Amino acid sequence: MSLELASTRAELDGLLARHGHARTAAAEGAPAPRTAVVMTMGALHDGHAALVRAARRHVGRAGFVVVTVFVNPLQFGANEDLDRYPRTLESDLRTAGAAGADAVFAPSADEVYPGGAPQVRISAGPMGERLEGAVRPGHFDGMLTVVAKLLHLTRPDIAFYGQKDAQQLALIRRMARDLNFPVEIVGVPTVREDDGLALSSRNRYLSAAERRTALTLSRALFAASDRLGAQNALRARAESAPTSTTRAAALSALGEARAAADSHAVANAASGTPRTGACGAHAVRSAARVVLDQAVRDSASFTLDYLALVDPADFTEVPDDHTGEAILAVAARVGRTRLIDNIPLTFGASQ
Repeated sequence: MSLELASTRAELDGLLARHGHARTAAAEGAPAPRTAVVMTMGALHDGHAALVRAARRHVGRAGFVVVTVFVNPLQFGANEDLDRYPRTLESDLRTAGAAGADAVFAPSADEVYPGGAPQVRISAGPMGERLEGAVRPGHFDGMLTVVAKLLHLTRPDIAFYGQKDAQQLALIRRMARDLNFPVEIVGVPTVREDDGLALSSRNRYLSAAERRTALTLSRALFAASDRLGAQNALRARAESAPTSTTRAAALSALGEARAAADSHAVANAASGTPRTGACGAHAVRSAARVVLDQAVRDSASFTLDYLALVDPADFTEVPDDHTGEAILAVAARVGRTRLIDNIPLTFGASQ
């Protein structure tokens, strides 16, 4: 099946109606094929293609995959890059088709908001006022409003969003749950360049020097992840082979400083009384902060907006003794370009 393009609601309805007839026919003797949607603002890259491929895998060859391409003015604030945001529809169609999409819905602003900016909008609530919402007031209200409209227009069984926009994904899941949208929301892991930079349509704004500086975000996240991995490995070692403080003291008396330090660390991990700041959320934040603070000192083009270690359920900061899932999120400006990134972490993984 060749890729089809719809730019009006009527054209989209026609595509969905044809697929609906196929669903009805299939339902007589087999499971009805499902419809999936991937929502984008265009300027598609490999990260978007990964979403489309995930959608295709989930619905199978008989399913229907719709990609929406719409630069939503409601989620851009004053002095943001609405006019500058790249519009590359011809390239987007090629990328979507190659990744397995059946149709692209690329409406105009007048088609999505025929009476102008809508008077009734979705409110993101308290979670929408944190982190990205604090830096970009009203952003998430505009995002949820257009997501709600596009879910109604495309009528999918399942919708795919990138983990890179973790707060957005959490809010869409909450909206679908709170407002009883009959759709399954699926998150897809962040796709990165070989050097670790998270793929983003805004990366094309970066100069060569700025791109090198932008790597600070992923380096900070990976440093934090490595620190947590080392902590979890130490805890696992302590649980499998506890080392007493007596042995550590004896090694110290013999002048075996490195062995003594290692034994002290294992003994502390085994007893559950590590030194203050030596483990847990505090250490993870600190490991990332070291990388970010160095970038602030080294580059005048780098401005940190926030670093936060949050609960995925509501994006509130987790305490230092947190166990379970968390998201380490970072946002910064590199020159005129604002970038975000995050990484999921699990505390107490060895327990």
